[in-house]
Amino acid sequence: MDQPTETSREIFHFVMIKPTHYDDDGYPILWWRSLIPSNSLAAINGLLLDAAERRVLGENVEIRGITIDEPNTRIRPERLIRELRAAGGRAAIAFVGVQSNQFPRTMDLAGPFLAAGFPVVVGGFHVSGCKAMLKQQPAEIVAAQEMGISLFAGEAEEGRLDEVLRDAYAGRLKPLYDHMDDLPSLEGAPPPFLPVDTLHGTRNEFSSFDLGRGCPFQCSFCTIINVQGRKSRFRSVDDLEKIIRANWAQGIRKYFITDDDLARNKNWEAFFDRMIELRKELQVRLEIFVQVDTGCHRIPGFIDKAVAAGVTRVFIGLENINPDNLLHVGKRHNKITDYRAMLQEWWAHGIAIYAGYIIGFPGDTKEKVLRDVEIIKRELPINVLEFFYLTPLPGSADHKHHVEGGRWMDPDLNKLDLFHRMVHHPVMSDTEWEEAYHAAWRTFYTWDHIETMGRRGAASPKKKGMNIDEIIEFYSMYAVERLHPLEGGILRKKYRRDRRPGLPRANPLVFYPAYAIETVMKMAKFAWYYGRAHFIHKRIYADPKRKDYTDVALTPPTAEEFEELGLFRQTSGADAAIRRKQLRDSLSATKAG
Repeated sequence: MDQPTETSREIFHFVMIKPTHYDDDGYPILWWRSLIPSNSLAAINGLLLDAAERRVLGENVEIRGITIDEPNTRIRPERLIRELRAAGGRAAIAFVGVQSNQFPRTMDLAGPFLAAGFPVVVGGFHVSGCKAMLKQQPAEIVAAQEMGISLFAGEAEEGRLDEVLRDAYAGRLKPLYDHMDDLPSLEGAPPPFLPVDTLHGTRNEFSSFDLGRGCPFQCSFCTIINVQGRKSRFRSVDDLEKIIRANWAQGIRKYFITDDDLARNKNWEAFFDRMIELRKELQVRLEIFVQVDTGCHRIPGFIDKAVAAGVTRVFIGLENINPDNLLHVGKRHNKITDYRAMLQEWWAHGIAIYAGYIIGFPGDTKEKVLRDVEIIKRELPINVLEFFYLTPLPGSADHKHHVEGGRWMDPDLNKLDLFHRMVHHPVMSDTEWEEAYHAAWRTFYTWDHIETMGRRGAASPKKKGMNIDEIIEFYSMYAVERLHPLEGGILRKKYRRDRRPGLPRANPLVFYPAYAIETVMKMAKFAWYYGRAHFIHKRIYADPKRKDYTDVALTPPTAEEFEELGLFRQTSGADAAIRRKQLRDSLSATKAG
């Protein structure tokens, strides 16, 4: 059979966009180098590469994928439209991994593409979360469909992207692709992959991928359990090797594994063993950032093998140190009686510890929040503490209860980033809640405590842990840019014409001088933060006795600490938590005997 010639072959461009969202002034949050690459973008691109190889649109149609990570790439729809038309063939636009706070920006970008006649499909947590939890779809979802946008709910493996590609190529996208009731298997699925040109836009040129989806827990604020399901699904060890080899071939050796809790992945040991083998074979020092739960240290060998595999950073969702607050949101698996032992084991291996902390539980007041932050500083060896508002995100049980209960929520989805207050608190006024949130950042990241964290890192018996420079880099994004550090990057970019529709476009004679002055002032503040941090760092490492440093947070747990530490004497529900631990220990001792 004759093969199609280059001149007879048709082209189909599939443009995959991971959108950003607007800052408080209405400008897209855009960087010269952003922080975290998009796993959703990598996942969809991996599926597209597989579909293109299989020629799902026919032997005479070449599928060309374009990946755009907007946090580090300015999107000008009119220019992209001209480039697609000049390239010839047909095209479709897919907005992938769209979170609730990115939905308004997505709609603003989608308009010009629709007007130009390009089919547009939108997927991600906002669409899937609303479809999973709400009987009646919210106004913005209805408006999107009325615009002519196709919505995709669920995950795109097992040929589901193929269907979208065929429909988009034929110009007949369905209004809704609903796969929420049939979550796909991941084993053997095309692995996530981003080309190095896309990864160049991130700060340290690292990639991201998932090894599992779903979560068995029942936290009421969580969207994972309702969007990805409570039954966990996993990739295979061979899938992992394909991901690492493909990225290693383009010079990438740093990874963020996006599993909500890698410790609950049944294949964790096999994954770590394969990473250890690959490190030896490829002669490469992998650097891996993972998310785990507070009970991971109880899994025999988990931390040892994680470190051997290349894990250098862990994120742990502490969420709170008050058991009553944790029980209120269904996070029963977080046990404050385990916090110190778990954190100290990671510290002893020299691993940088990130922890999430939620402010706004029903029992919270500003005074209690700041008291708890001081307890954490004194008694838990955490390097980076990230603060979040308790927020009913679409897709969570909390959001469902707010909507069905007719409770007030800020109508601006752009603020649904966990960095803005979106609802009212039962005890604190709106002002008090906001003051508590921002005071928590300032209270944890004092210069004295930053030096303490540096000394703890220097005293780690195996590695140095996290440098003070990295700690201040994280905090200064909040202090200088007034953004959550997870949305951070290097050198903020702003474009006058990209301001959010509905807000006035600034006069160029005002905008550009103001932007230049703002940038210079921010750079000066960053330089001051880094300079002071570097001075402290040098002082610590000039101390010949730095390995002898210790404090309460590094002191091994004892039975007596239940009567001495603020973690157990000052927090709500601690007495009951201690009794539960003592009962568990007693039962374990009985079984062992």
